[in-house]
Amino acid sequence: MALTIHVDVVSAAELIFSGEAEFVALPGEAGELGIYPRHTPLIARIRPGAVRIKVAGQAEDELVFVAGGLLEVQPNAVTVLADTAIRGHDLDEAKATAAKKMAEEAMVNKESVIDYAKAQAELASAIGQLATLAKLRNKR
Repeated sequence: MALTIHVDVVSAAELIFSGEAEFVALPGEAGELGIYPRHTPLIARIRPGAVRIKVAGQAEDELVFVAGGLLEVQPNAVTVLADTAIRGHDLDEAKATAAKKMAEEAMVNKESVIDYAKAQAELASAIGQLATLAKLRNKR
């Protein structure tokens, strides 16, 4: 039996995933993070992208899109506190593509620094969703 670590992915609205995993990969601010059981304790900010969870005893990985947040790692537990989290199979490519286009247009037609920063965040989120969908598509 493989070593496992308990993983919780939580958004402001709901618990997205809770279970035992052999491995977790997610986008940290400084780059991709990979977490195995007995990992050194860690707290890090995460950026928009896919959380890949290798569920114990399951052939396919679970994918969850997160739009930023915090990661806490303990030797036997991983907690992802996401601003927004969406299960991979619930992502809508048409909506993400439209949001990306709108954010790009808002960045070009910026009226203030705040509008530009908001458009940057929306663009990062849309790009992260599309990347998660691409990973999900390549799995199949």
